[in-house]
Parts: sequence; structure tokens; C-alpha cells
Amino acid sequence: MLLRGRPVLMHTIEAFYKSDYNPEIIVVLNVDFHQYWKNLCVMHNFSIPHLLVKGGTQRFDSVKNGIKSIKSKAIIAIHDAVRPLLSCQLIDRSFQEAELSGNAVAAIKSRDSVRQQIGKHTIPLNREEIYLIQTPQTFSSDILKKAYKQEFENEFTDDASVAERSGIKINLIEGEHRNFKITFPEDIRLAEIYLNPGF
Repeated sequence: MLLRGRPVLMHTIEAFYKSDYNPEIIVVLNVDFHQYWKNLCVMHNFSIPHLLVKGGTQRFDSVKNGIKSIKSKAIIAIHDAVRPLLSCQLIDRSFQEAELSGNAVAAIKSRDSVRQQIGKHTIPLNREEIYLIQTPQTFSSDILKKAYKQEFENEFTDDASVAERSGIKINLIEGEHRNFKITFPEDIRLAEIYLNPGF
């Protein structure tokens, strides 16, 4: 999908490239799209260095493949390609906190009232205790590599759930409301507003 004339993923990569940490960037992508991505990079004159890695059947497998390509000890931030609006400050805080605490998972408190469905009925939940989880989810490589030695389970919806199952206490840091996941066509229009220099 194009955002201001360029694929969304290019905006996401650029956000990490511009951060003070300037991390090495790994793009995990279905192998059938590798050549297409390379063609897009040429078409859009996109030259930010990055390593292209084969994606897996599940998100779990894709992350595992990305981790395998990292040979030395590191702080690893895993981020959704379709969250291009995160700030450099959030990226830097993620790396800083993971260096101190072993992990840092971006999250925001719910602005809305929340109800949980149980059978045919719903019950209210205290929104002050509800966090909406985002990415980046950032870990020391030791923690992440150990966590991803587990077998896949359906309950693994993100890296935090994988790490937690391996015995790690998850450390939440404040995310950003603009760091939303582009899912629907109207999300592109909202993202374009955020990217407007005058916004």
C-alpha cells in the first residue's frame, strides 16, 4: 500500500533509520515477494540498508527466522511493518529501557470503556487496568532467543506473549496513539494527515 506515494514499509524502515540508535534493519518478508520488494526499492530510489529474510508460515516463524540471522548479542526491536508513524523518541526509549530491564513493550491505556464477553453476556472491565499493546517490542537477544526455542502455540499473538511464556516478566513502556496499525483504507488517509509537515 502506498502512503504519500511510497510503500508503507519504506516509511517504517525510515523511522528506525532516523533514530539515534540507528539499528541494523532486518525485513522479514514472504519469499515470494522478495523480488517484488527489490523492484519497489529501485522504483522508489529507496537505498536505506537492510537485510531481507525469508518469512514463515506464522508470525512466530517469521520472527524466529529474523532472530536466527542475528549472530552476536544485541538489543532486538520487533516492529509491525504497518505501523509507520512511530516517533524516533519511542524507538530510542524502547532500546534504552530494554538495555536496562531486558525488555520493553510499547502500550497505551484504553481511552474507551471496555467490556469482556463471557458466553452470551458481557461484563465491564476497569479501563484503567487495560493496555492496548503496540510494537516495537524490544528485548535483549538472550531473552528473545531462549523464548523462541519454544514450540508455537495459538496463544502466541505477539513477542511479549512468547517471552512471558518462557518466564519473563513483561515491562510496559508508554506507546503513542499515532503509532496505530494501518489496517483499513481510511487508516491511510489518517496516516497522511499525521505525515503532513504542518500537522
